[in-house]
Amino acid sequence: MTHLDEVITAVDAAIARNVIREMNVLLCELSEDSRLTREERFTQQQRLRIAVFKHSAEKQALAEQRRHWLARGGIIH
Repeated sequence: MTHLDEVITAVDAAIARNVIREMNVLLCELSEDSRLTREERFTQQQRLRIAVFKHSAEKQALAEQRRHWLARGGIIH
């Protein structure tokens, strides 16, 4: 397995676990990975950035949905 394959596997696993802290740590580690080309680093970092964005958007949507349910009919239940 090449180093790039190992990185892709690590990124896939981090995205599957959907843990922001883990994805951020991996983003930082990739920034300093001299064994990858600039393009390879960027591609994997972009995958992580998109996953972080989606996680945040989903979290915000769930919070809004919860607020809507709690405030149904103008009364918080």
